[in-house]
Amino acid sequence: MTQEIFPSWPDVAAQLVNVAAGRTAADTIIKGGKWVNVHTREILPDHDIAIAAGRIAFVGPNASHCRGSDTQIIEAKGRYMIPGLCDAHMHIESGMLTPAEFARAVIPHGTTSMFTDPHEIANVLGLEGVRMMHDEALMQPVNIFTQMPSCAPSAPGMETTGFEISAEDVAEAMQWPGIIGLGEMMNFPGVSNADPQMLAEIAATQRAGKTVGGHYASPDLGPAFAAYVAGGPADDHEGTCEADAIARMRQGMRSMIRLGSAWYDVETQITAITEKGLDPRNMILCTDDSHSGTLVNDGHMNRVVRHAIECGCDPVVALQMATINTATHFGLERDIGSLTPGRRADVVLTSDLKTLPIETVIARGQIVAEAGECLVDCPHYAWPQAARKTVNMAKDLTGADFRIDAPKGANAVTANVIGVVENQAPTRALKFELPVTDGQVQSTGEVCQIALVERHRATGGVVNAFVSGFGYEGQMAMASTVAHDSHHMIVVGTDPEQMALAANRLREVGGGITIFRDGVELALVELPIAGLMSDSPATEVAAKAEGMMQAMRDCGCTLNNAYMQHSLLALVVIPELRISDLGLVDVRSFEFIPVLEPHS
Repeated sequence: MTQEIFPSWPDVAAQLVNVAAGRTAADTIIKGGKWVNVHTREILPDHDIAIAAGRIAFVGPNASHCRGSDTQIIEAKGRYMIPGLCDAHMHIESGMLTPAEFARAVIPHGTTSMFTDPHEIANVLGLEGVRMMHDEALMQPVNIFTQMPSCAPSAPGMETTGFEISAEDVAEAMQWPGIIGLGEMMNFPGVSNADPQMLAEIAATQRAGKTVGGHYASPDLGPAFAAYVAGGPADDHEGTCEADAIARMRQGMRSMIRLGSAWYDVETQITAITEKGLDPRNMILCTDDSHSGTLVNDGHMNRVVRHAIECGCDPVVALQMATINTATHFGLERDIGSLTPGRRADVVLTSDLKTLPIETVIARGQIVAEAGECLVDCPHYAWPQAARKTVNMAKDLTGADFRIDAPKGANAVTANVIGVVENQAPTRALKFELPVTDGQVQSTGEVCQIALVERHRATGGVVNAFVSGFGYEGQMAMASTVAHDSHHMIVVGTDPEQMALAANRLREVGGGITIFRDGVELALVELPIAGLMSDSPATEVAAKAEGMMQAMRDCGCTLNNAYMQHSLLALVVIPELRISDLGLVDVRSFEFIPVLEPHS
């Protein structure tokens, strides 16, 4: 087990005291900046920060008494000095990158702390996969805290995963050095109904003195929600409207509001602060899911903070939501989240608080990025072959595997259809009349096929259904082994033959995303690690991801970041309709429903 090498505050307290008192020279002084104090919501000009052993020793108008002959001086030149940004809830795997390459991508954007739930890899490789993510996270020059996944499968009985997480696994992981808490408790019906395993996982986390992550993906804010909160989850990021944010904060939870690649839930919830005037200490910003293209081209937590400001939030309040609020929630306010003595010296220099250009990034007292360029090494874990051979299909598939047969003699059928909602995780439960040709139900311009191909145990299983909202045209198919959360293979297309080509291609390359049209591969993103991630540089993966999204557009899709919508179509804990390896799931009732309505 890799151990965290960064010293704790008690280990260096004497050195910090002596530097603050002027008895020992600081390693580094950041000189002449505007100190953004997230404890008091003040901006104090002409301040210095003295750093020793990677931590802050002194902050004040003049740190000259801390200066020695070997002290490095970083000239702030009147710029704002803000704490390194924290992402309170996110999944590294959604970036299509390993922790090392994810860190390399986000460091130039000012992110110095991440709270990551690797439940994607847990579904594929179990506890061993979580350990690999945890170990690579601890190797990085910034802070990556790992939450032990809670729900694999996310909804027992509704899907089959590669591995299952037990309460015993959770208890074991709570002893690992980089584990900060329990990952999002997605089985919200289980908690509300006092499921013994869910409560045992929560209890193991609470006994370890760590934070329980929440995931209440239901609009019901009545007794079921109250029961969920009573079960112990301390935060929630599944809100989509102001009432959701208010309900969570009133019940003592932290409302995490997200801006990911496809989740735009900040604008509709931050009004609880900007218009209703609620205490902002209980609201936290996060990304949840950001793919590599977003990270490289648009940003990370700096993007979220800018967006919150554009939505009318005071800039310093927005910064609190991405720094001290997050640190406090996880019990780390004495370690990260502010520019005050004893804290890790994670500092961002920026010339403007509203547009937030990230000009210099300092992590643990070292300059790690300047002018958008990462200046430090982000070490890689030695991923074993077992983590690279995870697409287990019994055989190549044919178009016949993707046929949906109609009842005998039917000329048309009524189908239950998954309806994609742009920029949101929930789907809609829709019904469409679909034509039948030669006994086979046909897709239309508005509705195309979706299939869930089993890829963990080589069962040969294929579940077929229908989805609307992508707008695909022509003979095409898109396949992905990123299929939250069970991570089988999702194939969406307009033609069974193209769907077979796409599925077989991913079997061949060992996982990733591909798009075929008229028998020709338009795009391929190889994701060899667990079928979820690449250890190639983020810029390379982002370029391939952009090619993939352009191919989606070329096939007629106009949805914003439609890939994220595609990857969540099997997430059987977010309403209303989803597909799993066991069938079509109505998440409102957690029941399987037929793809085709009974023929009358």
